[in-house]
Amino acid sequence: MASNDKHSPHALVVDDEPDIRELLEITLSRMGIDTHSAADLGEARHLLAEHDFDICLTDMKLPDGNGIELVRHISQHHARLPVAMITAHGNMESAIEALKAGAFDFVSKPVDLGVLRSLVKTALRLSAESEAPPGPAAQRLLGSSAAMERTRRTIDKLARSQAPVFIHGESGTGKELVARLIHERGPRAGNAFVPVNCGAIPTELMESEFFGHRKGSFSGATEDKAGLFQAADGGTLFLDEVADLPLHMQVKLLRAIQEKAVRPVGAQEEVRVDVRILSATHKDLPAMVEAGEFRQDLFYRINVIGVEVPSLRERREDLPELVDHFLARIAADWGVDKPKLSPAASAALADYPFPGNVRELENILERAMTLCENDTIEPADLQLPENVAMDTERGAAQLEPYLDQKEREAIVRALEQTRYNKTAAAKLLGITLRALRYRMEKLGIE
Repeated sequence: MASNDKHSPHALVVDDEPDIRELLEITLSRMGIDTHSAADLGEARHLLAEHDFDICLTDMKLPDGNGIELVRHISQHHARLPVAMITAHGNMESAIEALKAGAFDFVSKPVDLGVLRSLVKTALRLSAESEAPPGPAAQRLLGSSAAMERTRRTIDKLARSQAPVFIHGESGTGKELVARLIHERGPRAGNAFVPVNCGAIPTELMESEFFGHRKGSFSGATEDKAGLFQAADGGTLFLDEVADLPLHMQVKLLRAIQEKAVRPVGAQEEVRVDVRILSATHKDLPAMVEAGEFRQDLFYRINVIGVEVPSLRERREDLPELVDHFLARIAADWGVDKPKLSPAASAALADYPFPGNVRELENILERAMTLCENDTIEPADLQLPENVAMDTERGAAQLEPYLDQKEREAIVRALEQTRYNKTAAAKLLGITLRALRYRMEKLGIE
């Protein structure tokens, strides 16, 4: 069933059931999409060789093979073509296998036409925007090391899929930034990116926060409220520190992801949501699965594709670029001249293991700018702790309070010496009044 408009998008439908093919053709035709159909793998490969398509929809079971083979063929020979798998209802194993093979997304039988239309629109945006320039986050992912180049290539590849992505890395490596980039480089970029720290939501409020609630559903529910899934509808939901979800919530989350629907607290009906799930943690999730602390079926569902964010120790050659970027940004924020690092300070940073990674580097430089004199940062200004243990998770967690305390002591001492004259205290510390006010507010000094 084809339209004659040469500008209309082209779709390839692969299914051996004439009724399904006709249903898909009619649906796509009403969306202004020109369709070609194939009943088996051989015919599909022939059409792919003859025509340029913007989307492919394929059934899992075909007379001469299965849809996974077609997904692999398209990934290899037509890498820019989004292909979606049509799977039997409830067969998540097939859906996940298809996503791992390179499928853009999947839709279950019986095909919900609303879900199908949404999937097709997203795929067509992907075709249209495949050569789009990098978004603002691309410029924020700094570093020219081989490790960072690998990470950028992986991000570009993941942005073209709708598969759930599990982002793993130490604290402070920039996992949320990677998630934002995957969102910004993909077809959902025009819709919401909703980050949520799973460890920061009180257990009793979790269901309402994630799925929303109806007025009167519990004490204090004075009006209807949409949840995080509804807020991310059409976009991306980033579950940071997903390992912190309690087991009862893991069950509900798994159902929401599989059914692509949520039930607000106090509601009778489910609400359809079209959300891509990205998740992250610095914890060892496979070990938690082994220990029974995290559901294996949920891990299997969110870890369809994984990406490792390298630690700062694995890309030390990026340190000078990162230092220069942070010093320039902090100086601009404070309205002061950008300081320079003395050779000894540069050497001290080069030798430091950075248990808190890029976030720790930023904090160290911010602190050093508060303490340095004559626009030159010396090793003493960095206040690097000695004997930092790298083999415990506590190392990074204990570091920030230690450095904050040292800086607080220096500022309070300067304020006492100057009888709380902030202008004089700033001069004594060798920083601007504006920088002193900023640090006092950040450290909670009255």
